[in-house]
Amino acid sequence: MKRLHIHVRTDDLDATIRYYAALFGAEPDKRKEDYARFLLDDPALNLAISSRGGKAGVDHLGISLDDNDGLETIAARLKDATAPLAAEEQTTCCYAQSDKYWTHDSQGVVWELFHSFADSDTFGVDAHPEPVTTGACCEA
Repeated sequence: MKRLHIHVRTDDLDATIRYYAALFGAEPDKRKEDYARFLLDDPALNLAISSRGGKAGVDHLGISLDDNDGLETIAARLKDATAPLAAEEQTTCCYAQSDKYWTHDSQGVVWELFHSFADSDTFGVDAHPEPVTTGACCEA
């Protein structure tokens, strides 16, 4: 299954969780003092909310995948399109261990493509790396 991923930074985690719980009619499936995640089937969404650093608002978009085959399929399409792409293998982020790629569109909208394979007791890295530019299509 593929789920759209949205990561929102907030200055008030409790209020933001209450809002999204009301919007989706569900409580977060993961909750930490600085983080919450709604893993929904309807709509197919992985919504992460964190109060860790950065400006409040949408931090990045992404696609959450169930396996590395799906992850590599999307990465291959982006490579073929000479899109910027940065790989992270077996990284810890958002209380999960994942393999991932970071990319951005021609306007700078950041996308995270990832397959999480285990939970983690620590948040991990706070910032996403700048994707490397591999071709003329998306060079800044």
